Amino acid sequence: MRAAEQIVHNIFLKKLNETPLIVCSPGRVNLIGEHTDYNMGYVLPAAIDKAAYVAISKREDDTIFLFAADLEESFTTTVSNYNHSDKGWPNYVISIVDQLLKINKKVGGFNAVISGDVPLGAGMSSSAALECATIFALNEIFDFDLEKMQMVKLAQKAENEFVGVNCGIMDQFASLFGKKNHVLKLDCRSLEFEYIPFKLEGIKIVLFDSMVRHSLASSEYNVRTSQCSEGVSIIQQKYPEVKTLRDATIDMVNECLSNESLDIYHRCKYVVEENNRLLAACEDLNNGKIDHFGQKMYETHQGLSQLYEVSCPELDFIISCTKKEIGILGARMMGGGFGGCVISLVKEDELEAIVKRIKEAYWNKTKIEMNVYITQIEDGTHIVK
Repeated sequence: MRAAEQIVHNIFLKKLNETPLIVCSPGRVNLIGEHTDYNMGYVLPAAIDKAAYVAISKREDDTIFLFAADLEESFTTTVSNYNHSDKGWPNYVISIVDQLLKINKKVGGFNAVISGDVPLGAGMSSSAALECATIFALNEIFDFDLEKMQMVKLAQKAENEFVGVNCGIMDQFASLFGKKNHVLKLDCRSLEFEYIPFKLEGIKIVLFDSMVRHSLASSEYNVRTSQCSEGVSIIQQKYPEVKTLRDATIDMVNECLSNESLDIYHRCKYVVEENNRLLAACEDLNNGKIDHFGQKMYETHQGLSQLYEVSCPELDFIISCTKKEIGILGARMMGGGFGGCVISLVKEDELEAIVKRIKEAYWNKTKIEMNVYITQIEDGTHIVK
C-alpha cells in the first residue's frame, strides 16, 4: 500500500469511522508533443506512478465533507448550495459535482479524504489527477454508469468552467486511460488514440525540476495561442481547407508565413514540425529505436526554445548538462514553459552518478537546489480498495 493510500484510509477510519472506497488517479508526463494539443495535433502522454488518492463514502444527506490530508484542512458544503472556495483545493472536487449536476446526474452527499504524491507545480498535472479521481469515485458510489470518455470530457470541462483554467484534454485523458508500459498517441481533434509500447529495459524516466516558476507562463500561453490562430488565418487565405495548424504542411507554412511576422512564422513552424516529429517518434518506439526517439526529444526542446520561445535560461542550462551525459538518451523541457521540469530518459545503471553531477552543476550555476523525480509508467485511474 502506497503512503498516500494508507494516509487517506487511516484518516477516513479515524474521522468517519467507516471503511471507504479508495480511488487512485495518476499524474502524467508527456514524452513528446508539446503545445500541439490546443492546435488540434498529437500528444504522447503516459500515466505515472505518482497519483492523487480519494477515499470516499456516500452520506444520507446532501452534505459534502472534504478533508485534504496533506494540508490538514477541511471543507463542508452541500450539493444544493455550493460555491467556489477561497481555499482553492476544494474547487477541483466541487467542479466535478457541478458538471455532473449539469448533465442531470443525481449527486448525493458524500465524505471524501484526499491525499497524493504528485508534485505540485512540476508539470505532472496534479489537478487533473484529483479531478479524475473524484469523477471516477462519484461514478462508482452513485452508479452513474459513465464511460471513461465521458469522464474525461466532464473533468476537462470542470477545470475549464468552474476552476477557470483553459486546459486541453490531454491531462485528464492520460490520467483515466493510462496503461502500464505504454504511452498514449492521442489525436486531440478526433480523440482517437492508440497505445504504443514503451518498455524501457534499464532506462528510467527522470524529471529534473528547475524549481523555477516564471510568471510569464500564463500570459505568454495566451499570446502563443493567438499567434497560432493568426497564422492559420493567413494560411487559410490560400488554403481554405486548413482549419488548424494540424491541417498545415511545412511547405504551406514556408510559403504563406515566411514573409509575415517572424514570431508567427516561428510559432507555426514549430507546431507543424512537432506534429511530424511525434508521428516519426511513434515509429521509433514501434521499431525499438529508443535512441532515435531520444534524439527527437532534443529536437523538440530546440524548437520550444528557439522557435516557440517558451523555455528559460534555467531549463536550457539543464538541457546542456544532459547532452554531456552519454547515459541520457534524450531530454526536453516539459509543460507550458518558463520553468518547471526537464523530462529525460536515463540509463538506470548510471542514474545515481548522473543525477549527482547535474544537481551539482545546476547548484553551481544558479544556487538553486533542484528536485529530481524518478518515475515509471503505470495504469490509469482505478479502484485500489
